[in-house]
Amino acid sequence: MDDLVDGLTRLMAADDTVTGPINLGNPEEVSIRQLAQLVIELTGSSSKLELHPLVPDDPRQRQPEIGRAHEILSWKPHTTLQEGLTKTIAYFDALLRSAPTTRPAARGVV
Repeated sequence: MDDLVDGLTRLMAADDTVTGPINLGNPEEVSIRQLAQLVIELTGSSSKLELHPLVPDDPRQRQPEIGRAHEILSWKPHTTLQEGLTKTIAYFDALLRSAPTTRPAARGVV
C-alpha cells in the first residue's frame, strides 16, 4: 500500500497535461500459487493448496508495464511482496489480538 499511495500522490500532484492510464502496479510477476504458498509460509498456516483448471479466458501473464509511471512520475515500487505481506500479516494479527472476544448471542434466548 505504501508504494501505491506514493504513486497516487505523485499522480495527483502531476501537471494537468498528464493524461491517460498510468500503471502503478508491481512489475514483479508472481503466480497465484506462489502468492498462496508465500502466505502459508509467512503465517505458519497448515492450509493445503487445491489446484483447479484455469478458466478459458484467464490471462496467462500478469506483469504490469510501469514505464509511464517511472518516466512521468519518477515512481517505481520499493516494497517487495514478502515485505508487504509481512507488514500486512503483522497488522491483522495485532488487530485480531486486540479485538474483544465476544460470543454470539444464543438464538431464541431473550
